[in-house]
Amino acid sequence: MSAPERIPPRGVTVTDPAFADLLAHGELTVRGRIRDASNAALYCTVAREGREATCVYKPVAGERPLWDFPDGTLAQREVAAYAVSEATGWGLVPPTVLRDGPYGEGMCQLWIEASPEDGLLALVEGEEPGPGWKAIGFAEVEEGRTALLVHADDERLRRLAVLDAVINNADRKGGHLLTTGDGRLYGIDHGVTFHVDDKLRTLLWGWAGEPLTGEAVEALQGLKGALEPGGELAATLAGLVTPTELDATRARVDALLESGRHPEPGGEWPAIPWPPV
Repeated sequence: MSAPERIPPRGVTVTDPAFADLLAHGELTVRGRIRDASNAALYCTVAREGREATCVYKPVAGERPLWDFPDGTLAQREVAAYAVSEATGWGLVPPTVLRDGPYGEGMCQLWIEASPEDGLLALVEGEEPGPGWKAIGFAEVEEGRTALLVHADDERLRRLAVLDAVINNADRKGGHLLTTGDGRLYGIDHGVTFHVDDKLRTLLWGWAGEPLTGEAVEALQGLKGALEPGGELAATLAGLVTPTELDATRARVDALLESGRHPEPGGEWPAIPWPPV
């Protein structure tokens, strides 16, 4: 018997619909546990019809209760974030499905092999970021000493900042940013999203208050149409989040289009996640 074909093969992006099909219908085998994850996260392989890929499986049974999110809903929110990402056309979230597995229903997401050095975040001396960087805020690096935390002025991060504003991401940390050898950027860990209250908490505040790019406006207009009752994205999200959360998502898209600007911290919720990385 020949060995299964490992994917993705060269020249095929992870946004290919075949990946979602493999994740949803392949045989899921647990290979280990990702120990630094806040919820149960299992490193797995998934195989079907001679094809095999690595993935992350997060069973609903392994989710820790949160005071502000309904129990047993984080997996659905991860899938919803993938659906919105795909609707923008930006492909910022790895293929993600909801499926049954060895420990019950859970989220299954394609594993991304990240580059060891991404150059997206840095700590710098002084009070202003240098060329090519955006300021996030000051961080204490040792007793009595602070440094300026900055992120790259990168169009990929800017798209992700828009996506996070739409899905109301309450936990965009540096460790959730993955870059690959082919220059792609992916965001992961979207379990705390789509809340009806403003909970945007992120490291990507560098564009706060600045005008949205034309590309972002076009993507938001597309989302607006797809989220209308009867739209494909609306139908998908209706099976993953509550009706009020879906309405709140529509309202956030409308607000972004009306203001034409990146959102700013609201002041009623910590603006930056902790720890930030």
